[in-house]
Amino acid sequence: MAAGLALRIRRRESAMIHLRGARLKAVLAVLLMLSPGPADLAMAAAADGPDAAAAEPAGPVMTDARIVGDDSRVRFIADISDTVEAAVFTLADPYRIVVDLPQIRFALPDGVGENGRGLFSAFRYGMISPGKSRIVIDLTGPVKIDKSFVVPKADGQPARLVVDVVPASRKEFLEATLRYRDSQSAQADTKRNQGFVPRPEGSDSREIIVIDPGHGGIDAGATGVAGTLEKNITLTFAKVLGEKLKETGRYDVRYTREDDSFVALGERVSIARSLGASLFVSIHANSFSSKAIRGTVVYTVSDGAADKMAAEIAASENQSDVLAGVELDQEDSDGVRDILFDLTRRETRNFGVVFAQNLVKNLREATTMFKIPHQQAGFKVLEAPDVPSAMIELGYLSNPNDEKQLLSEKWQDKTAESVVKAIGSYFEGRVIRKAEQ
Repeated sequence: MAAGLALRIRRRESAMIHLRGARLKAVLAVLLMLSPGPADLAMAAAADGPDAAAAEPAGPVMTDARIVGDDSRVRFIADISDTVEAAVFTLADPYRIVVDLPQIRFALPDGVGENGRGLFSAFRYGMISPGKSRIVIDLTGPVKIDKSFVVPKADGQPARLVVDVVPASRKEFLEATLRYRDSQSAQADTKRNQGFVPRPEGSDSREIIVIDPGHGGIDAGATGVAGTLEKNITLTFAKVLGEKLKETGRYDVRYTREDDSFVALGERVSIARSLGASLFVSIHANSFSSKAIRGTVVYTVSDGAADKMAAEIAASENQSDVLAGVELDQEDSDGVRDILFDLTRRETRNFGVVFAQNLVKNLREATTMFKIPHQQAGFKVLEAPDVPSAMIELGYLSNPNDEKQLLSEKWQDKTAESVVKAIGSYFEGRVIRKAEQ
């Protein structure tokens, strides 16, 4: 299990490290959806030229980054086309340094960040939210940020972001992390549900469906054999599904993200709960070490996992926040854990299972299913105690046939239609059950 999980995490980190090339491939892949085929995939895999880069948004550009030093002192240096403001802080368990920047374009050479040096084991970069970029540096152990600064550009040289660190004790590391968090508390208003306006009470009788496109921004998710990024597949399919749900006139459709932004796992859950959602549908795409494995899988949440493979996939999906440099919330020991809470959560999970069964039944008519089509594991994004939730892993990007299928507009339409039917059957079943009570 550990080996399989490590492989999936390395693939995910590699996808984030190669954001420049992979983003261009993904753009071409989306454009080629109108007529996908083997040639299209080959073109997407090969795309990485200066003409494509011209489509990038204007603004500061990071052109290179490097690590110098050893185990006694190490420095991170990044070349940027213009001076920017940088906020540098630490996160523990695992040990990380996070550098928050305004939105910039990353045009770094391929492979940058894969290998570390000294106290730094690797780094990755990308969008973390609209207007905000992030660099996450993985550490070999606790460190102290000795200094961090930005050197303005001058004499034909680019601006330079510099972060110097030295070894420290775990106690010193945790104290520094806490000091930064406390200093930000006054201005760090919770941004949950930003852009998601709850409907006025009593103004609409439609069921609220929250669609959750997995990953996004700095968290690219899995990478296909031809370079397709999971975060782009999930967003594209989520929008196709959302439009088809809206066309029925029966649902108020919301999204956890509508662009290439990162949304923390807990925030995705909070969005659904704050809206009083009737259903939460998380969209993902799988990846596995064997290219032969393929098919759609539907997951629901449970305290344990159905099998070793399900446990590995859940553990990998739950790494999103870590990879994006998000501080992991400690378990809320003051949370309500009474009989009523447990009964509500149990009922919610039961409804999630019923919904999953409807999904499997209808998806069989539209696509190839995995040999065990409904599985359970401890997915954080499905943990809302009062919103029935399910995750659809559309297919395996590690399988060439599945990857090609996921890029097909025809397949997306057909599969989304089957999900719409499953949602309709689920709500019809609930109405019948209520009438019988």
